[in-house]
Amino acid sequence: MHRLVYLCDWLPPDFGAVGQYSVHFARDRAARGEEVVLAGLSSTADSVEEEVCGQGSLRIVRMRRRTYDRARVVRRALWTLATDVRLLWRLRRELWRTDEVLITGAPPYMIQVAVPVKLALGKRLTYRITDFHPECLIAMLRRVPLPLRMLHRWTMFLRRRVDRFEVLGEDQRSRLMAQGISADRITLKRDPSPVVFAPGTPPLPVPDELRRSAVLLYSGNLGVAHEWDTVLAGYRMHHGRGSGRVKLWLNASGAGADLFESALVREGLPVHRSLPVPLEQLPGLLLAADAHLITLRDEFVGYVLPSKVYACIASGRPVVFVGSERSDVHALCAEGVSPERYRRVSVGDAAGFAAVLEEVASWRQRAGTPGRG
Repeated sequence: MHRLVYLCDWLPPDFGAVGQYSVHFARDRAARGEEVVLAGLSSTADSVEEEVCGQGSLRIVRMRRRTYDRARVVRRALWTLATDVRLLWRLRRELWRTDEVLITGAPPYMIQVAVPVKLALGKRLTYRITDFHPECLIAMLRRVPLPLRMLHRWTMFLRRRVDRFEVLGEDQRSRLMAQGISADRITLKRDPSPVVFAPGTPPLPVPDELRRSAVLLYSGNLGVAHEWDTVLAGYRMHHGRGSGRVKLWLNASGAGADLFESALVREGLPVHRSLPVPLEQLPGLLLAADAHLITLRDEFVGYVLPSKVYACIASGRPVVFVGSERSDVHALCAEGVSPERYRRVSVGDAAGFAAVLEEVASWRQRAGTPGRG
């Protein structure tokens, strides 16, 4: 029986898209007859769960870790290093026995410790590269300091020692191939929707201040990779010179969410802010919207693929994407959403976003949203 150690960051019930998808993929591989150990983090307690999945088995190991302030770079780096090392140490017996180790892009920089383990123990290493590090950090900076350039070169060296990559999109495949990774070591394996929209699933109640408007929902993480300047400028136009019929529901966490909300409130623009709901409530939340908003800064194309795209498409609601046509967000939406219910706006095109908001209001007028009063 093939043995697999699968590593990720925050496992459910903690909020984290990578962990949600990792549980899905770990169960799938166990059901196909593998002995899988899925290890990740918990904000509450250490725990071990055993599951029988088809012909195989799954053991879910949670290691308790406190969260950290993402804005404090040094503390974040120390937390990441300590977490990566502690997670591997916790699994030292499993690593001796396993045939394959699979790491994800979260927690970041796991490759720095996983490759030495691979070389020392002679294990096969698969990298499901959900996010690129340190490229995401580099994309944030105007000037890249020498230590970060050296870290990038070292990371590129380590990537060439990985046996196989799983990518979420063709844009990620292009990034890896541009770095010298051969195509035969790269497999496209997309994430599924983390939730199922069963027939008759009721939408969550819409906040009172949004009930008479068309609701544009941004749900999930809003971080450095997500574009909101264009949204803010276009939303300002919509409520200043446009009809003002669309209002924003910001169901989000992250430093960008706080900054975006503050900017909206400062300008007197309507917004309802809430925190991400538990996974079991996500279908109802997504069905409560008239349209979904997804954003991505151009610098992050191929480095980040917003995981919310899968559930947004599966919800059947219209989608508005602020980002590049080179991103797989555009490819997925163009394929999965009917043309009359999908719009893409380039980063910086505030007037274009304002025009799309008028379309969102028209969609609401023509079709309505089931379950909305």
